[in-house]
Amino acid sequence: MDAPHQPVKVAWYRSPVSREQLQALNQRSDFLGLLQTGGYLGLLAVTGTLAFLSTGRIAWPLVVLLCFIHGMFWAFLINGFHEFVHNSVFETKLLNWFFARVFAFLGWHNPYEFWASHTEHHKYTLHPPDDLEVVLPADLSLKGFLQTGFINPAGLWQTLSKTIRIARGKLRGSWENSLFPGAAVKEKRMLVRWARLLLAGQAAIVLVSIVMHWWMLPVVITLAPFYGGWLHYLCNNSQHAGLQDNVPDFRLCCRTITLNPLLSFLYWHMHYHTEHHMYAAVPCYRLGRLHALIRHDLPPTPHGLYATWKQIAAILRQQGQNPTYQYIQELPADAIASLPAGILAPIDYSAPHNRL
Repeated sequence: MDAPHQPVKVAWYRSPVSREQLQALNQRSDFLGLLQTGGYLGLLAVTGTLAFLSTGRIAWPLVVLLCFIHGMFWAFLINGFHEFVHNSVFETKLLNWFFARVFAFLGWHNPYEFWASHTEHHKYTLHPPDDLEVVLPADLSLKGFLQTGFINPAGLWQTLSKTIRIARGKLRGSWENSLFPGAAVKEKRMLVRWARLLLAGQAAIVLVSIVMHWWMLPVVITLAPFYGGWLHYLCNNSQHAGLQDNVPDFRLCCRTITLNPLLSFLYWHMHYHTEHHMYAAVPCYRLGRLHALIRHDLPPTPHGLYATWKQIAAILRQQGQNPTYQYIQELPADAIASLPAGILAPIDYSAPHNRL
C-alpha cells in the first residue's frame, strides 16, 4: 500500500515590505469595513428593491433589465464573503463572523467548507494535490461564459443538489473528504448544520413569497446568484488563468490587474490578487497601498478587463495548440537579481514558448 501523501511546505517568495509598513497595512478598521460592507449591501438593497417594486408597474423588459442589473451586482457577494472568512474586514471579530454568515446565506455558500478549502489554497497555491480549489488549466471558453454569465440554471441545480447532499452528511470526492477527514467530527457537524440552515432559510423565503404573493422576493434573493454573473466571471477568472502551477512565487501564479474605482469596489479589491496572496492578512481596502509599495517588484499589470482578457485569450489560444503551455509572467530585472538563491531558474523571456 502506498504511503499517504504528505504536503510539502512551500517556501514562498514575498516582495519585501518593512515591518512597520506591514503593521500599518494589517490594521483592520471598523469604519472602513463598514464603508465597504454597508456600501455594497446598500447597493444590493437599492437594485433589489427597484426590481421588486417594478413588477406590474413598468414594462416587463425593463423589469427583466432591473433584475439582471441586480444579479450582476449580487454576483460579487462571493468576494465579500471571501474577505469575511479571512477575518480581515472589521477590527471587531464578531462583525466579521456575523457578516460572513449573512453573505454566505445570501450567496448560497458554506463558510465551513470555504474556510477549510481556502486555507489550503493559500498555503499551497496551485500546487496540486494540496490545492484543488484552483486547478490549471482553467476551463475557460466563450461557450462557458455564455452558459454561466447570463442565466445559469445548471449552477442553481449544482448548488442546490450539493447543499442537499451535504445537509444529509454525504461528502463526495477526494477534495471534500481530505478537507473533512473522519477524525474531524466537529468540523463536519458544523458543515452539515450550516447546509441545513441554508436550505431551511431559503425555503422560508419561498414560502413567505407564496403566502404573501410576493413573487419577486425569491427572484431577487434566492435565485439572484444564478443570473447576471457575466461581469463577475470576467473579474474572478482573471486571478490565475493561464499562469504557472508548482512555482513558489505568487508573482508567477497570480495575476494583478488594475480596475476603475467602481469595479474595484464591487470586486472587493481582489484585482490586487498577487498582493492578497503575498500578504493575506491585509484588509481588502488597503491592498491598493500595498500594490503601490511593491509594484516595482511585480510583473507588468494589465489595465482594465479588455487588456486582461486580451492577454488571457492569447494564452488560451496557445494552450489550444499545446495543452501543457503556461505563460511565464515577466519579472523586473532587478527583482530577479534580488531573489534568494535557488527559488527561480533564470527565464529567457524572448524564448518562443513564452511569447504570446
